[in-house]
Amino acid sequence: MFEPFEYQFFVRGLLAATLVGGLCGMIGVYIVLKRMAYIGHGLSHAVLGGAVVSFVMSINFLVGATIWGFFCAQLITLTSKKQKIAADAAIGVITTASFALGIALISRYKNFTRDFEAALFGNILGVSGGDLLAILVVTLATIFVLFVAYKHFLFATFDGDVAKFYGVPTGWVETLFSLVLAGTIVVSMQVLGVLLIAGATVIPPIVARMLSDRFQTVILLSTTLGAACGFVGIYASYFIDVSSGACVVLVEASVFALVMAYTNLRPRRIPRPVQSVQAAGGAHPAPGETD
Repeated sequence: MFEPFEYQFFVRGLLAATLVGGLCGMIGVYIVLKRMAYIGHGLSHAVLGGAVVSFVMSINFLVGATIWGFFCAQLITLTSKKQKIAADAAIGVITTASFALGIALISRYKNFTRDFEAALFGNILGVSGGDLLAILVVTLATIFVLFVAYKHFLFATFDGDVAKFYGVPTGWVETLFSLVLAGTIVVSMQVLGVLLIAGATVIPPIVARMLSDRFQTVILLSTTLGAACGFVGIYASYFIDVSSGACVVLVEASVFALVMAYTNLRPRRIPRPVQSVQAAGGAHPAPGETD
């Protein structure tokens, strides 16, 4: 049972997966409540293009890929503001083009050093001490940002139009969130892979939402669930010899199935809005309903 812990690479991967799982679960709450699940999926693909471009231009991977992801997120926002272009269409065009650019450059530069399969599906064997440090820094920075600007993020998440009326700088909030999301996706690539990050950012908050109507509780449940599934998924992947990212997402999907069965069997409750404690300093009642 304790055999995997004898290997240093496994311990690093386990710590990385636990941190990444919790980080994705925390960020995912805002993504799901804003009904933006597709942007997490799209940006994870777009970041691959940034990673390859960073390699070709000899730029630090973390810096280059984060900037690229942030740029794509802002481009999606600007494009979706056009009346004739829906947000999902903008996401599809921009992120797919970025992903295709990454594939094209990989096929052109045969000496691409990062394992392409690991980039797609995750591989704990490639988690270095530097990767673990980067994950820790991004996790702490995300917690700090969400704590300091908690009320702004909360208000903008539920009702952006009303938030503007009350003076919330929604443009800056969206920009800051795009940067945090890009950083999260970049540090999650080695553990989860770009094709599976979307699952880690969507499943835990959905499960948490099925179990609670309070925003603070949903945040705590989603973060805890993401971290726990990251730990269990990596531990299980050692024994069944499958991709680390796939195993983490499958564990999360199993939890989702169990909670779905539980909620269907228990007496039905009347759906309520996600409740928050004095959102926006009590200036406005708990905004927005989620289905």
